[in-house]
Amino acid sequence: MTVSVRLFAILRERAGTERIELQLPAGATVADALDALAKVPTLSAVLARLPVRMAVNRDYASPQTPLAAEDELALIPPLSGGSAARVAVTERPLSVQALAASVSDPRAGAIVTFQGVTREVSRLDYEAYAEMAGERMALIVRDCAERHALCAASAEHRVGAVALGEPSVIVAVSAPHRAEAFAGASEIIDRIKAEAPIWKVEIDAGGTARRVAGAPAPGAEMLDRAGPSSTPEGEAG
Repeated sequence: MTVSVRLFAILRERAGTERIELQLPAGATVADALDALAKVPTLSAVLARLPVRMAVNRDYASPQTPLAAEDELALIPPLSGGSAARVAVTERPLSVQALAASVSDPRAGAIVTFQGVTREVSRLDYEAYAEMAGERMALIVRDCAERHALCAASAEHRVGAVALGEPSVIVAVSAPHRAEAFAGASEIIDRIKAEAPIWKVEIDAGGTARRVAGAPAPGAEMLDRAGPSSTPEGEAG
């Protein structure tokens, strides 16, 4: 089957065309199309280093999205409306000053930072599916930068032990005006809490541990609805 691939910005420039026709087997997915495009000499190097989003027939898609004959697959490079300056899931202490500096931009009239700090307990122990959490945070930051017309945005989250009063997550954004900066920072932290696979355990002064429950991950389903074993030990929070 034939699938039409639309290219924009640097992808179009490197390919020398705004459209490529791919011949794919029936049942192919977006991932199969990306594999084929990675073999195009003019695109292989840039696709290896550039984060792109995919859209099928003008709807954002994932690598698992199936393709049909005559579909239009668009590859969307990073948008000029905003950029991710820094995203990290790390064991090292976080610095609000460093993160704020990472979003400095001559177009910005406002920089907003948010710190989530450990309170009331001796420490929090964080566990993360680090690779997925980092990718999800990067997607959230890019999406919010576009939505709120931010100049730049960054987010970092700790894993491991975080002592009382220390930041476990920091968000920094810059924007031409304060309204966009506040809105962007608020949405980024809300979505990180809801979407990133990160869990925490509270440790009190006596050493007692309590797992903190949160919202189920997006699209989550119980594997066994029939019995008590279907209750999860803890959710991303």
